[in-house]
Amino acid sequence: MKVHINVKKTIIATLDVLLAIYLGFAFTSFNEPANPDVVCQKCNIMIADENTNGFLKADDVKRILVSSKMMPVNKKTGEISTRSIEEKLKSMAFVKTAQCFKAENGDVTINITQRLPLLRVKSEKGDDYYIDERGGVMPNSNYVSDLIIATGNIDRRYAADYLMPMTETLMDNELWQNLFEQINVTEQRGIELVPRVGDHIVFIGQLPAEKNAEIRKQAIVKMLETKLSRLEKFYKYGISKAGWNRYDYINLEFDNQIICHYRRSSRQIKPETAEVENTVIAKPDSVNKEKKTNEEKTAPRKEEKKVEKEKKEVKKEKDKKPEKKK
Repeated sequence: MKVHINVKKTIIATLDVLLAIYLGFAFTSFNEPANPDVVCQKCNIMIADENTNGFLKADDVKRILVSSKMMPVNKKTGEISTRSIEEKLKSMAFVKTAQCFKAENGDVTINITQRLPLLRVKSEKGDDYYIDERGGVMPNSNYVSDLIIATGNIDRRYAADYLMPMTETLMDNELWQNLFEQINVTEQRGIELVPRVGDHIVFIGQLPAEKNAEIRKQAIVKMLETKLSRLEKFYKYGISKAGWNRYDYINLEFDNQIICHYRRSSRQIKPETAEVENTVIAKPDSVNKEKKTNEEKTAPRKEEKKVEKEKKEVKKEKDKKPEKKK
């Protein structure tokens, strides 16, 4: 038994020594500097998520390196500054991290991770930009993706503090992610959601105004879960029977009730993926006022028509009477 234990210890110790030798060799080889006189023949640019949902392409990076005279190809490795290349690429709007390495044969490899867009903002003031997963602002580009578009009364702080966590919550739910295509922020910062299915607007009220970012995010998540779970039930048991185009406005602002407004063409908003129409949407609480105003506007017109009709009848009677002979 004792011999068996000693053999086991010997094997473990031998393996430890071999591992230490291997790690030392690998570390020395990895850090061995390339020959400064070797000319770089190839620059490998690796971008994470390049072919799925990213902004950057390898050709974009090459153009930046060429324009800034940092392209390593045809340069001696001693003249190539990997740190300068990394700093230049990190200054790009869409780059999150950048690492640059030189191999012994002179080849240069650049690994890039990019900032991924979460939401596109097209505010009523004319701003057009993206918000990434960290709440950072990304400039507009020719990038095309199936992102949710936010329109209306939005500034950059509101987009980062409120719309970003809201969009994250929507994207975390497969149903909500596929259901909504636009967020519209009213003048009073009320939130209107535009679904992909049906021709109606879903109003959920104002987002919780908490000062602490973490508490605010939790409150937003809770609010969406409460209101949109009610919407799911309404879609399943209510609107599916009534018809998807029966209502043009669904109000979820108040707890334990859903207020629907029947279709009226003047209250529609048509979302577009490229250009969004600047259409004023009547709020749910103005429905009665709108109806009353229309009645007030209609009443004088009815009186005018009645008077005109009476004048025409009087004229007809006069025309029928024969003229007196002189």
